[in-house]
Amino acid sequence: MNKPVMVDRRAFLKMAGAGWAATLAPRAAFALSQADAVFASAFMAPDGSYGIATLDDRGGIIERVPLPARAHGMTFSPASGLGVAFARRPGTYALIFSPRRAVSPIVITARPERHFYGHGCFSADGRLLYATENDFVGQRGMVGVYDATDGFARIGEFPTYGVGPHDMTLSADGGTLVIANGGIETHPDFGRTKLNLDHMQPSLVLVDTATGGLIEQHVMPENLRQLSTRHVDIDADGKIWFACQYEGPRNDLPPLAGSFSRGEDVRFLSLPEEATVALANYVGAIAVNRQDGLVGLTSPKGGACITVEGRTGNVISTQRLADAAGIAAASHGFVTSSYGGQLGETQSAVAWDQHIVRLA
Repeated sequence: MNKPVMVDRRAFLKMAGAGWAATLAPRAAFALSQADAVFASAFMAPDGSYGIATLDDRGGIIERVPLPARAHGMTFSPASGLGVAFARRPGTYALIFSPRRAVSPIVITARPERHFYGHGCFSADGRLLYATENDFVGQRGMVGVYDATDGFARIGEFPTYGVGPHDMTLSADGGTLVIANGGIETHPDFGRTKLNLDHMQPSLVLVDTATGGLIEQHVMPENLRQLSTRHVDIDADGKIWFACQYEGPRNDLPPLAGSFSRGEDVRFLSLPEEATVALANYVGAIAVNRQDGLVGLTSPKGGACITVEGRTGNVISTQRLADAAGIAAASHGFVTSSYGGQLGETQSAVAWDQHIVRLA
């Protein structure tokens, strides 16, 4: 799953406009008017249908937008006011929607012999959409490039310089894509089966958005070849944080997160053993609170949420949350969700998906 989406109340109301709020039920409109922040997250309803929910800062559902199938990650462009929900691997759809209802939803599909990996991001000006994709015939990761000014027509692609790309984010200056190549080979004929666990090739790469050229590549060391790099975020200083899922023996305790800056080597986060055990070799989502200088990690398998001070790497808190899913920066600290329907302070009759995306 992707990340809840958050903006402060004034920014969201300006983006949405009075007409958007006026169409809400009175109770939902009141919740929106009282919220200090607004989020969005993908979900599955009790009847098995899927959608995106807009939520207030306490986790209360304000509005829902239906989805054609299960989503994973989401992204949002402040420049265009458009959001995108990407299908869960090996899904082939992405739904573009306008939280302010300025345009009707648009559904795009992956080209033949491709599927989406559940993540993507906009260019800084909102004119392009980048999506991680699988070229399952060529057994290589690709970034599909879509023109947001022309109905999201697919206008190009370039390699991710690895296998099994998952999450991707954009540098502050808009010139660099940070991509987590999980290193796991899959094919839609075999669903979500992992086909190469004995010879995985996980990596983290920096790619030039203008040329699609490789800037840097950080391959996991041989003794951590089964440490699949999955999710990324960037802090206020431009440092890249990453989170991993381990495909090796269950009794191993490998490092599960780390960071690096451009031109520097990767440094793994040295967590206390009890924190590593709590994450159960599986970090499902990572988020950076740039204002507070904090990094948050969630593990649905371990039922844990861990907050780390970015500057020192010290663990600030470890919280138990069964089926912990998404995490996003809040006004202070983080807001988290669970597959069991918990988001922030509210329990809802839905299963939240893996991620929450903060709206800038």
